[in-house]
Amino acid sequence: MKYVDEFRDPKLISNVAREIARTADPDRHYRIMEVCGGHTHAIYRHGLKNLLPGNVELIHGPGCPVCVLPMGRIDDGLAIAQQPNVIFTAFGDMMRVPGTKGTPLELKARGFDIRMVYSPLDALRIAQTNPGKHVMFFAIGFETTAPSTALTLQRARALNARNFSVFCNHVTIVPAIRAILDSPDMRLDAFVGPGHVSTVTGCRPYEFIARDYGKPVVISGFEPLDILESILMILGQLRSGEARVENQYRRIVPWEGNLPALRAMGDVFELRPYFEWRGLGFISQSALKLSNAFAAWDAEVQFEVPGVRVTDPKAAQCGEVLKGVLKPPQCKLFGKECNPEHPIGALMVSSEGACAAYYRYVHRDEPVSV
Repeated sequence: MKYVDEFRDPKLISNVAREIARTADPDRHYRIMEVCGGHTHAIYRHGLKNLLPGNVELIHGPGCPVCVLPMGRIDDGLAIAQQPNVIFTAFGDMMRVPGTKGTPLELKARGFDIRMVYSPLDALRIAQTNPGKHVMFFAIGFETTAPSTALTLQRARALNARNFSVFCNHVTIVPAIRAILDSPDMRLDAFVGPGHVSTVTGCRPYEFIARDYGKPVVISGFEPLDILESILMILGQLRSGEARVENQYRRIVPWEGNLPALRAMGDVFELRPYFEWRGLGFISQSALKLSNAFAAWDAEVQFEVPGVRVTDPKAAQCGEVLKGVLKPPQCKLFGKECNPEHPIGALMVSSEGACAAYYRYVHRDEPVSV
């Protein structure tokens, strides 16, 4: 198949749904985590949950980079934004994410220079056209967006653009999955692997999940047929007692990953000893920082960063929802105090957040099983 429409063909989708129903053991309850927030939104946008047997439960995972970022890191970035002659730049999905003292947009309303960009190269161009200012790019994302940050930093070094820096919040997906697997309150049978991240990392990094934990992993695309086919592949493995990594998204994801992108990341970044994740706590070697060779463009070196740890509002249950322990409607604030117009947690703000998906596509009063 070559075209998007083919992956949304009703007849093909119905055929795969029937095959899923035939393959699923009616005496078994399946708990499958879709790691990527993009999968969560696709599942509810296309009504795929309604095509699955009742004993096949999908659990959303930590694959939303905005959602997993703790409030303290947002506060740190906004502290830099308030320094004299600083221009704060970030992707659009960061603009309404709250720290303890407001969001980037609220800071902009108070007169600080806050700008939305579509890529880190946009931020570098702003630095080139504003030589009297310091432009800081608030970098965020999994391995999906890290290569663009790395290439921009290589470009900044080539230009000797010393009025540009990166506040690095790039995180890596594998340590987070391992932390979930080791969590005593999480029971999972398999994973729908992240499609976007895997275009960079490839499939090999997930082999430990099958080898060490006995859980199948299927890397999936984002169209309805992609996701349903991935679930069918998972059920086939479970039915035969197998656990391995399979690549459903072969048209996009190479098994070995994007080697030029990985080389650029290896040149620019190194692993942090540990990093805090919202809902998951501190996870060792789970995030990237700039290497010493790029210290001149590292905002954490160039500026004094408070580094204060901040907990989420007590009433919000972002951590439990992020880990898949609770479904969004089970949070006391969901759809009431916390909604897209007045989000309290990042899971409602982000375009990939689980709460935003439930609010938009699932009726808020629908009973939810745990």
